[in-house]
Amino acid sequence: MQVLRTPGKRFANIPDYPYSPHYTEINGLRIHHISSGEQTSEPVLLLHGEPSWSYLYHKMIPILTAGGMRAVAPDLVGFGKSDKPADTTDYSYQRHVDWTWSWLQAQELEGITLVCQDWGSLIGLRLVAEHSELFKRVVVANGGLPTGDNEMPREFTVWQRYSQRSADLPIGRVIQQGTVTELSEETLQVYEAPYPDASYKAGARIFPSLVPTTPDDPAAPANRAAWEALSRFEKPFLTAFSDGDPITARGDLPFRRYVPGTKGQPHTTIKGAGHFLQEDQGEVFANVILDFVRRNP
Repeated sequence: MQVLRTPGKRFANIPDYPYSPHYTEINGLRIHHISSGEQTSEPVLLLHGEPSWSYLYHKMIPILTAGGMRAVAPDLVGFGKSDKPADTTDYSYQRHVDWTWSWLQAQELEGITLVCQDWGSLIGLRLVAEHSELFKRVVVANGGLPTGDNEMPREFTVWQRYSQRSADLPIGRVIQQGTVTELSEETLQVYEAPYPDASYKAGARIFPSLVPTTPDDPAAPANRAAWEALSRFEKPFLTAFSDGDPITARGDLPFRRYVPGTKGQPHTTIKGAGHFLQEDQGEVFANVILDFVRRNP
């Protein structure tokens, strides 16, 4: 496996991201994360998705830590400051779950509140289903756990095809298209920072194709088993989807229907936000999380 590592100078002077890097070696890959807040505080695990990185939570981390939590935000393999296998065939759904699980074990976190969006949900919910003892609460935003048994929205199919055909997947522009607010040029460059050139984008490029869209997808059986486990998950479980994401619209309903931990929780629709609600309404989203934690001590 050829592995690329983004030069550190690409991350110099990142605004609103004053965190020391932490690295964990997992099967020859260096996985990066940041940790903010008191080490003894309850951990909130912030999992990003495609094609962002832990910077996605930059508006939320100060609010969560001020609310008494320890924010832990990793970069998935292929993203951010983490190592990037150079070939798209190096990536699979199961490998991402395994990499993230190995990383999580190394952190020795307990009583975790999971916050996940996009691919952070596809990976994070598998971890919850398979290792529920580590998790105290779950917040899902604009994400899901597809099994390939239901038709995906047309908007996702368009995105999936585009990601494979684009000669140089423009990461900043993808993030901008997933927000309703106009991002600054500086912010767009932050999302481009992990990728000096197209050779670093294998993970970002292949991710959409790894989403199970047919019943015979290799990841479908494991995701069906995860749904079975989640149907017995009684710990507090909150959905906080935005009002402006056509890809995940109504994606909160299956969770509220099948996961017993959703009962009696203050499920929220965050207004004025697109797919990347952390950029559009990060402050609102962070306070939704803190309110959820306080309601479920």
